[in-house]
Amino acid sequence: MEKKYKAIGLLSGGLDSAVAVKLILMQNIDILAVNFSSIFCQCNKKNGCGANSVAKNLNISLMHVVKENDYLNIIKNPEFGYGQGLNPCIDCRIYMFKKAKEIMEQQKADFIFTGEVINQRPFSQRKHIMDLIDKKAGVQDKILRPLSAKLLPPTEAERNGIINREKLLDIKGRRRTIQYDFVENFAIKGYACPAGGCLLTDKIFSDKLKKMFEINPQCTSSDINLLKYGRIFWEEKNLIVIGRNQQENETLRNLKDKNDIFIILENIPSPAALIRGNNISTEIIEKSKNIIIQYTTKKIEKQPIFTVVK
Repeated sequence: MEKKYKAIGLLSGGLDSAVAVKLILMQNIDILAVNFSSIFCQCNKKNGCGANSVAKNLNISLMHVVKENDYLNIIKNPEFGYGQGLNPCIDCRIYMFKKAKEIMEQQKADFIFTGEVINQRPFSQRKHIMDLIDKKAGVQDKILRPLSAKLLPPTEAERNGIINREKLLDIKGRRRTIQYDFVENFAIKGYACPAGGCLLTDKIFSDKLKKMFEINPQCTSSDINLLKYGRIFWEEKNLIVIGRNQQENETLRNLKDKNDIFIILENIPSPAALIRGNNISTEIIEKSKNIIIQYTTKKIEKQPIFTVVK
């Protein structure tokens, strides 16, 4: 009986990774897709940035892996620096490949594949950078890039006859005409539209995160998650987040930790405030109340009444 080979596929849920999965499926390979996510993802969490839909459409198994505080340490001190914001793209790729290697070994899979395309991203998808990433992650010769395979040296899977190289592609650059034709021809559905989905590339968010690193170097993912919402203020190393609408007010209420303070102004539509810090004084609480009043658009006729939830 002919052996059935198995591959670990990095499935972002976008166009390129969906095409890569289909190319490998067409060679009769079993696939376990791995979708990485973090607090910095700007995507539909329920859909896994399209990964759930693509996996269902192509009938493959899917594993979700959350980048946690070990990833946060990489963001604070990346070996290979940042891109246009606070995005450590090269270090991030190394991190994911190391995790994928662990999964490959656990699953006794034969190789790993991705939807990367040569020269599509200037920081992390140039050939010499790909070689560097593979080496640092310890996956040299184990990473197959089906969309650009014919422009790269044959990998172990190709040389050993697990994969037919002639059935792979030779795409390079940012244009996705070939990929769109491919998904139309094979009726692949559910993939997310190509777009920047990482908050770390956003300058405004990156500036907020830099300040947090300066003020609170020991910050956790839970702390950083607060930067995604509301207006941000710092008082004596205490973080004050002011909701901009009712939805953000509710989100902040749900994100309240046991040591946080949550403040609302009663009987009038207004922002709520969440305070996080190690030394929340009465003065900080009063300042937060004043900020709430400042951003309350409706005129306050009487003495404001606040509820402070500890």
